[in-house]
Amino acid sequence: MIRSLFAALIISFGTSAIAKDDSIVVMETSKGTIRIALWADKAPISVENFLRYTDNGLYDGLIFHRVIDGFMIQGGGFDSDMVQLTTFEPIKNEAKTDVPNNRGTLSMARTNSVDSATSQFFINLVDNDFLNHTDDTPRGFGYAVFGEVVEGMEVVDEIADVNTGRSGPYNDVPTEPIVIISARRED
Repeated sequence: MIRSLFAALIISFGTSAIAKDDSIVVMETSKGTIRIALWADKAPISVENFLRYTDNGLYDGLIFHRVIDGFMIQGGGFDSDMVQLTTFEPIKNEAKTDVPNNRGTLSMARTNSVDSATSQFFINLVDNDFLNHTDDTPRGFGYAVFGEVVEGMEVVDEIADVNTGRSGPYNDVPTEPIVIISARRED
């Protein structure tokens, strides 16, 4: 009995210590609040990059500019006039086979070039296995997962349901801007 209680305490303290190591970012959007846990232990470069944009207020006023229901919502690159954010240098892709692009996870968006991610991110609406790392070729490298939505997935789903269309050269743009009002680390 005492051994079981002691084991439960160790597990309890261990779990809370692990949770405190992960940063939480609170993203206030025009559709509601999304709380995101970042996984520095799994993708330290991606987390540091995301927090650099967050801490400098660079996501504030940007939009979710690409929304594909049944796939993902993408933001962090454009304002409501579709003016692109000036970004920091691209980062190394940290996609790994043991960190899948499952529903609710946060991943770095990139071009076809493996190490091209800058400010843009996406939240997976479903398990997107085809985005996972399968090998080290450009086609198989995948997209780095670096966190997950811990509260507000209903807000993410509401964003996924908006009407989209074309805006200049871009497809899948919400017809009414979905604004990231602010993104801040939780105290």
